[in-house]
Amino acid sequence: MPQNDSRTVWSSDQGDIRKKETAAAKVKSLPPQEQTAYLHRDSKGRGGKAVTIVKKLVLSEEDMKELAKRLKQVCGAGGTVKDGEIEIQGERRERIAEELRKLGYKVKIAGG
Repeated sequence: MPQNDSRTVWSSDQGDIRKKETAAAKVKSLPPQEQTAYLHRDSKGRGGKAVTIVKKLVLSEEDMKELAKRLKQVCGAGGTVKDGEIEIQGERRERIAEELRKLGYKVKIAGG
């Protein structure tokens, strides 16, 4: 039998579930004045090097990346967005807190 005739076909009752997951993943951003950013310091699994993590922000993926870019520029450091949190390389909680306050966020510094 030629390969073209033996295509595997699959379907479900719900249709294409992959499309629904991407639609559900889109979050609408809240204004900065309605949010509190929590700043944590972490070094687990990073060879003892510290990172500052910005947690509990309700932002769309696009807005989260834009905020991460701005914080990286302010700190002069690298970083990323991972699992809905912003990670900035190094111990920079004070500098990040200052910038977030300028943008209108309430800030709580957590961790040691």
